[in-house]
Amino acid sequence: MINAWRQSACASHILINGRNTTMHSDALSWGHGPRLFEVFLEPTCPFSVKAFFKLDDLLAQAGEDHVTVRIRLQSQPWHMFSGVIVRCILAAATLEGGKESAKAVMTAVASHREEFEFEHHAGGPNLDATPNDIIARIERYSGLALAEAFANPELEHAVKWHTKYARQNGIHVSPTFMIDGLVQPGMSSGDPVSKWVSDIG
Repeated sequence: MINAWRQSACASHILINGRNTTMHSDALSWGHGPRLFEVFLEPTCPFSVKAFFKLDDLLAQAGEDHVTVRIRLQSQPWHMFSGVIVRCILAAATLEGGKESAKAVMTAVASHREEFEFEHHAGGPNLDATPNDIIARIERYSGLALAEAFANPELEHAVKWHTKYARQNGIHVSPTFMIDGLVQPGMSSGDPVSKWVSDIG
């Protein structure tokens, strides 16, 4: 029985039957600069995908010693397999490679986005897909074994942490951008990376 739990950006700590256990889920953070750029992404949202594919460029142009980029996962119910895919990403973050494994899963999903979506959010072949089908599909595209980590009950706390963090910051849509803790309503996935660099300052 789970008596208590505490979640940080990097690991979930829970007490099970009086025994403290830890499942490390690597923070989805790149760079080490003083400016903090957080982006809230839903893995199958086309606008989130557009933003995701610009993050490497952003780090290169802004400089890893100037900015810290953190991905926050923003699961949304109208993307019908969103919860399964978010859990796969966080499962990957517990594997060898940590955040780079998680990034590989995000890249695999983003590169085959339509295979993880529904037609008009409500129809198409994925109506017949099961969560296990989606996990297997992600494993095939990413080259990572995810099923065991996905099934670990401790992973739930990493999933909940991302949800609670978004809620406390009033995040409702993806992508949403924050700089140094403040939401930036004027930023868009359609912006050139040079504008993001300028906005970060």
